[in-house]
Amino acid sequence: MATAAPLERTRSPIDPIDVSLPELYSEDRWQEPFRKLRAEAPIQWVPESSFGPYWSVSTYKPIVQIEALPKIFSSSWQYGGIAISGSVGEPIENEIKMPMFIAMDPPQHTAQRRTIAPSFGPSEVAAMKAEVRTRTAEVLDSLPIGQAFDWVEKVSIELTTGMLATLFDFPWEERHKLTYWSDMGGDVELIKDPANIAIRNAALMEMGAAFGALWQQKVANPGSDLISVMLRSDAMNHMSEEEFMGNLILLIVGGNDTTRNSMSSFAYGLSQFPEERAKLEADASLIPNAVQELIRWQTPLSHMRRTVEVDTEIDGHHMKKGDKVVMWYLSANRDESVFEDGEAIRVTRENARRHLSFGYGIHRCVGARVAELQLCTLLEEMGKRRLRANVIGEPERVPACFVHGYKSLQVELSHY
Repeated sequence: MATAAPLERTRSPIDPIDVSLPELYSEDRWQEPFRKLRAEAPIQWVPESSFGPYWSVSTYKPIVQIEALPKIFSSSWQYGGIAISGSVGEPIENEIKMPMFIAMDPPQHTAQRRTIAPSFGPSEVAAMKAEVRTRTAEVLDSLPIGQAFDWVEKVSIELTTGMLATLFDFPWEERHKLTYWSDMGGDVELIKDPANIAIRNAALMEMGAAFGALWQQKVANPGSDLISVMLRSDAMNHMSEEEFMGNLILLIVGGNDTTRNSMSSFAYGLSQFPEERAKLEADASLIPNAVQELIRWQTPLSHMRRTVEVDTEIDGHHMKKGDKVVMWYLSANRDESVFEDGEAIRVTRENARRHLSFGYGIHRCVGARVAELQLCTLLEEMGKRRLRANVIGEPERVPACFVHGYKSLQVELSHY
């Protein structure tokens, strides 16, 4: 409960474990540190990290509790936003601050989200089905059988950038720029190095210029795309350049990284659990639940961050105004009290939909239905062709604690 009285932070029963280290993710060895935290220190103060001090929250229940209290735990970009990398107080030198509606608190968040949300409603997503199916079929039919290729490049990136280009009415022949901008916008490691900040800023300015030109085109000739939707909205049609870029990055990273890495987990994850893959191949009715399970197992965004607005207490831990709170969705989706044998993929898992990969509460992912549509369609079209992705080498993983994903994954396709 919130209180105005000054509070002292509680001492942890174990030494601090900094789970923001990029090598934990590039080397795929984050599981054991989180397992230890869930068992012994589910809420822990970490006084030192390359991103500064933070509260580490690694179990399901307190994350849901924090997400349900947006007046106490702020998402605002003014306090550092939604990623562990965001600075509190003085900004990092040369860092571009990008307001976006996921990094805002009500009422501004409410108004901007209300603008975008109808584009991802049930009827709008249903209208996308035929186009998504056609595009997925074309991509799969272009792939070689029995020859090695990079699944991330040829399938995951191709399908997700195609969807983004469609949603924004972005020039089709330039759609792969969306992937590059997404990678730049979502990489929390880049802000550690001034040279990398300059590269990131250049990419974001390029994106801003391209979408600025598209904005002007839509002023003259509006349509049903997301840019036109923003233009028609009182809440978004007078955005600053920084706010425009911030919302673009939100929609691009949200629409690209989450779906891309869940598609890659379909190939990689099921190769780790061949008995579960066999169940899915034998029964297409399992696909909707399997999609939820893959999203849970992968957790394409490892964390979300909040900033404490007023001194408060969560499960006996005293958090002070200004503290950075990092909610590790990746760990909560393995919480043994919620997901039995959570390290394993179980395509028939009864509570797979309880995953936190899309967040919880007022900031739950606005495009979740589109991601689910794309993933379900991929699994359905693979099943129709009786195609199986056989992993032939360990993936190259993203070396960062925010986007949890794959840079490349070599596979060969076969029929089953």
